[in-house]
Amino acid sequence: MKGFGVFEKGKVGWMEKPDYVCGPDDAVARPIAIAPCSSDVHSAYEMEGPHLKNRILGHESVGEIIEVGENVRDFKPGDKVVIPCTTPTWKHPDIQDGTHQDAGGMMSAINFSSYEDGTFASQIKVRSADMNLALLPEGVSLESAVMATDMMTTGFYGAELANIQFGSTVAVFGIGPVGLMAVASAKLRGAGRIIAVGTRPNCVELAKEYGATDIISYKEGNVIEQFMNLTNNNGVNAAIVAGGGVEALNNSLAVTKAGMGDVAMLEVITETETIKIPNEYIAGFLAHKTIRGGLCPGGRKRMERMLELIKYNRVDPGKMITHEFKGLDSIEDAFKLMVDKPKDLIKPIVKIEY
Repeated sequence: MKGFGVFEKGKVGWMEKPDYVCGPDDAVARPIAIAPCSSDVHSAYEMEGPHLKNRILGHESVGEIIEVGENVRDFKPGDKVVIPCTTPTWKHPDIQDGTHQDAGGMMSAINFSSYEDGTFASQIKVRSADMNLALLPEGVSLESAVMATDMMTTGFYGAELANIQFGSTVAVFGIGPVGLMAVASAKLRGAGRIIAVGTRPNCVELAKEYGATDIISYKEGNVIEQFMNLTNNNGVNAAIVAGGGVEALNNSLAVTKAGMGDVAMLEVITETETIKIPNEYIAGFLAHKTIRGGLCPGGRKRMERMLELIKYNRVDPGKMITHEFKGLDSIEDAFKLMVDKPKDLIKPIVKIEY
């Protein structure tokens, strides 16, 4: 099979690998829609390790099944399926003690382009197919479906981690694709006021469409002061950090209320080995503020719920697609777009026909 990936840190390109051998619980699919992610760029140019040697990248995809293992009961060749970015094995006993995302080791559910090859390929192997795949519902577009695999489920996880209540005032730092979905999920969970931080005009407009009531620009002055001015110095009940790095994390702690402030950290911090938090924002850890972060939930039921929200018009993540490419070979062009990040980019999609 053919795939686009990383040979070693900083060196990407096409590679040939043997076709997959389908295990008894697995499914093998051919991609019909793929979306590059900023984390693919991080994997190629910032991270390193034995798992990123000659590794096919990619984890956002919709496919058509070409083979299933002998134990697979709910899927068959020809089925169009949505493939979550997080695919646990569902067989480790740790699942009974905690989250499935970390059963057997930290972030063990990140299988694509980590423990095994990713989805930028002519074939995609999905482990524990009956537990991880979701059928593509009729009426759900490829654009929305591929956004559900990571951007939507991750953004929505932010609203869950932030413990948003009806009428809450919520801050969303960063309104790229994950942040936009965090805005949408905050609205769905009943937030009253949603204050989003971002500057790109297309992202700002889409954030408003998804439910942002206020926009703050870091280019227009001190972000903390802008929040306090907007909230009459009350701050916010909850914050979701989907961009902006350590500075955004610290700003979120500064503007969340003492006694009830919940911060959801969705952005992966790769630029530093240590994260420093100003003590004044947490009062020596006496402020009763909570920081939660984690890998988005995986599995079939989670993805089916995301797709139900799309099917019944609660949210349309497909609106985030700004660039469309055709054919497997154009994965490289779409990936380069994520590297360059032109101002009009929110998210690209690659569609593949056979």
